[in-house]
Amino acid sequence: MVTLAAQGSAAPSADVLEVLEVRPNFFMIAGAGGNIGVQVGEDGVVVVDAGSAASAPAVVAAIKRITSKPIRYVIDTGPDADHVGGNDVVSKSGDTYYPGTRVAGPRPDPLRSAAAILAAEGVLRHMTAAAESAAGSPGGLPTESFHYARKFLYLNNEPIEVLHQPAAHTDSDAFAFFRRSDVVVAGDVMDTRHFPVIDVERGGSIEGEIAALNRLAELAVPSVPIVSREAGTIVIPGHGRLCDHFDVIEYRDMVTIIRDRVRDLIAAGRSLDQVNAAAPAQGYAGRYGSDREWTTDTFVGAVYRSLVKEKP
Repeated sequence: MVTLAAQGSAAPSADVLEVLEVRPNFFMIAGAGGNIGVQVGEDGVVVVDAGSAASAPAVVAAIKRITSKPIRYVIDTGPDADHVGGNDVVSKSGDTYYPGTRVAGPRPDPLRSAAAILAAEGVLRHMTAAAESAAGSPGGLPTESFHYARKFLYLNNEPIEVLHQPAAHTDSDAFAFFRRSDVVVAGDVMDTRHFPVIDVERGGSIEGEIAALNRLAELAVPSVPIVSREAGTIVIPGHGRLCDHFDVIEYRDMVTIIRDRVRDLIAAGRSLDQVNAAAPAQGYAGRYGSDREWTTDTFVGAVYRSLVKEKP
């Protein structure tokens, strides 16, 4: 794995971005909000998540250091601002893909002067609502949205599957699976820094989260039987380090065990305060607990509310 952040000129903003070569044609950009996936090939560049709005110019500069090819697609894995905030700037630095098109440049049709933005339908709804609540005009909205389980593309000689994961972190999560590269960009369904964020208010649920992690475990192939190769499918989480199949299994099992503990406490008639007092995340809080906004108690509370909401 090659680190490119130190190569070339200094970053064009205060953001310090790290660019990792995941595969010969695939890179991860970290430090711009959420992790960003970048696939490069003869058709151009496919970007998965655009990072935060403040980091967008630095992201564009980092991509240009990787390749001179135009950005063709931006794929959103969810509606969070640290993943979609840079949509507008990143897409406008690119050029919509059509067979036989030239490289990015002035176009008679302004709709062809920016990269397409692809996302699950709910991302469009959440982004529009967020802009309205802030009394602003929405920018960087998806130009292609889908409401079904699987959207697919074939670019840079590679099948790309965008797989909707309903009611997980939110109701609008998606995995971007690059089948030839054997890389899955998982978004905030998986966050190695802490317990997963279950955004119940935006349609997230603990059952959907576990279902999505099970799906991710099915997509990823471990490095067996030759474990010493440290090969296999690479999973790029929404935040944190690169992962493999075994990391996904460990994370999934952790979330499942805590879900089961909370569910048993609810069945015993415990209130949320009593559930938190019982410490259902014991054994995992040292690794995944956080003293920031998404604390262990916040996670347990989200699991509790999700399970209570789903009870018949």
